[in-house]
Amino acid sequence: MAGSVLAQTADAREWLTPAAGDVARGQALYQARCTACHAVDSNKTGPAHRGVMGRRVGSLKGYKYSDEMAQSRLRWTPQTLNAWLQDPEDLVAGQRMGFQVDDAQERADLIAWLATLK
Repeated sequence: MAGSVLAQTADAREWLTPAAGDVARGQALYQARCTACHAVDSNKTGPAHRGVMGRRVGSLKGYKYSDEMAQSRLRWTPQTLNAWLQDPEDLVAGQRMGFQVDDAQERADLIAWLATLK
């Protein structure tokens, strides 16, 4: 049931493409705000971020996601990352990330940097 609710929420969402981001600023923001829980190449409290762009949400092997994240049918795109960083719980109810980025330009900068992690 949760999967169908998530799919309906995602389908009804108006996805907003973030503004152009600054990669260097995004990397600095990541180091300052994200590395307590995330790393580029290893799982910590949160999953590793290398290759995040285009990956199915909740699918990184070796990381234990909440059931809601694992059942999500979303993919990480600039639009879904923007919505996630703005309000993770609104995007996937039952997720476990207790952090959000209110500033739209900071979200765009983080997304620009995450997109370089191939």
